[in-house]
Amino acid sequence: MEMFGFNERIAFCEAKGLKEVFAAYAENCPCEYIEMVGFNPNSGYVYIALDNGIQIGSYLGQRVEFIVMDFETGEESFFDSYFLANNFLAEV
Repeated sequence: MEMFGFNERIAFCEAKGLKEVFAAYAENCPCEYIEMVGFNPNSGYVYIALDNGIQIGSYLGQRVEFIVMDFETGEESFFDSYFLANNFLAEV
C-alpha cells in the first residue's frame, strides 16, 4: 500500500479524515485490496483507493463519500454508500 500526498506531520483534519475512511473501509469492504491511501491538497480529500475502482474519501474529516471515477472522461460520481457505488461500477 502506497501513501501519497501527506507531509511528515499529518494535520488534524487529515488525521480525522483517515479515521473516517478507514472506519468506512472496515465496515463496508474489509476484504478489498487497498492500492493507495492519500491526501489531495487541491481538493482537501483524504482517500483510500481500492483496486476495484472505488475510492473512499473524506473532505476535512467529514462524513465519507464513495467515489467512482470514469478514467476516460475524468468524471467522478459520488455516492453515500459503498453498495450504491459498487452497483454503479457494475453497470458501467
